[in-house]
Amino acid sequence: MEDIKKYIEDNKQRFLDELFELIRIPSISSEKEHKEDMKKMAEALKQKLLEAGADKAQVLPTDGNPVVYGEKLINKNKPTVLVYGHYDVMPVDPLEKWNSKPFEPEIRDGKIYARGADDDKGQSFMHIKALEMLVTTGTLNCNVKFMLEGEEEIGSPNLKKFCEQNKDMLQADTILVSDTSMLGMENPSITTGLRGLAYMEVHVTGPNKDLHSGIFGGAVANPANVLSEMIAKLKDDNKKITIPGFYDDVIEATEEERKEMNKAPFDLEEYKKSLDIDEVEGEAGYTTLERTGIRPSLDVNGMWSGYTGEGAKTILPSTAGAKISMRLVPNQDHKKIAGLFKDYIKSIAPHSVNVEVNELHGGQGYVCPIDLPAYKAASEAMEETLGKKPIPVRTGGSIPIIATFDQVLNIKSILLGFGLEADAIHSPNENYPLDQFYSGIETIARFYRKFAETEK
Repeated sequence: MEDIKKYIEDNKQRFLDELFELIRIPSISSEKEHKEDMKKMAEALKQKLLEAGADKAQVLPTDGNPVVYGEKLINKNKPTVLVYGHYDVMPVDPLEKWNSKPFEPEIRDGKIYARGADDDKGQSFMHIKALEMLVTTGTLNCNVKFMLEGEEEIGSPNLKKFCEQNKDMLQADTILVSDTSMLGMENPSITTGLRGLAYMEVHVTGPNKDLHSGIFGGAVANPANVLSEMIAKLKDDNKKITIPGFYDDVIEATEEERKEMNKAPFDLEEYKKSLDIDEVEGEAGYTTLERTGIRPSLDVNGMWSGYTGEGAKTILPSTAGAKISMRLVPNQDHKKIAGLFKDYIKSIAPHSVNVEVNELHGGQGYVCPIDLPAYKAASEAMEETLGKKPIPVRTGGSIPIIATFDQVLNIKSILLGFGLEADAIHSPNENYPLDQFYSGIETIARFYRKFAETEK
């Protein structure tokens, strides 16, 4: 494998320069003003795939942002890997919290700082460079396809239809994804489970206009107060979610499974220190690893109401709103949970306000069997690169489309991610360590070779 290491070493700076070109495109899928940036980003990825040695690359339309498809087919009798990634990124707010411009990447302390450095431009780009390396050195021994979408950060609303319409084109033996994290370089891991997601928006309306809080305060319902009280009723004192029927389909982990999960290296004091908190909080009776891996959760992602400008404005606001996400464990159906949430919120709303509840997006959870040939190839590849066998772990994040791949394409996904919890994805100062970036390219190249051998 010395050819892999040498190629990476000889091309390190070029790899970074090319990645930075992509990062500089502000491909924020949730903001309409970046529609043209999404198209620009898709075209740039198409070009990168062609430069890497793909036989063909296309920008294919959907009802939303386009999908970039590429392929390098060497032999129809060889196994095929379908690489999935996404080129859209999260908004950058609050901008004042960034220590550098979010779309002007900088390297500090051995890390790339920029929006998308990790999630998911940096991680997706590793696959393009791994392909380039194997094609250039004449050592690619399996077929490789790419499906890079531009709507993952808004729930992949159009990718299921795309997969249904392009089943033959997307045919593969496994799907390889780098959009997750690992425990660390010293304790590598491979994600084997993802939580599902139900993402909701709640609007509370009271009087038909903002009112003087002195004249009307105490006599008319305040939507901000009401919404706060409703949210407080979503959990009990033990931090268990109170929505009727919420836990009906949860498959409880066995004591043995919980024991194995808690063997993963985890320093609670270091965890609290890294977050600058005095204590963790969550469902009673479970460890932090269990709370984020095998238990569902509910969190407010944003709230708005009333006057928040400088100085005072004594009003009773007319409206209030909140965005609320629920992370779900496998076997919980996100549509069912969304319905239960809507029914419960409306049932606890007082008659003094009107309440509207909308489901923004969601997806099912996913569990990857660790006896799959593709998983074994990924495990061996990571062990060779990092010198230690990776630990299979379940993570608290969600990639809703992964379960769809299983259902629509009937293909299992291997979640070979190289991020870290410290990478601040979705937050100001998102970053990606250079060691992870280069190790990811090496591991992916090793995976292709090993997977081709296991599928002979």
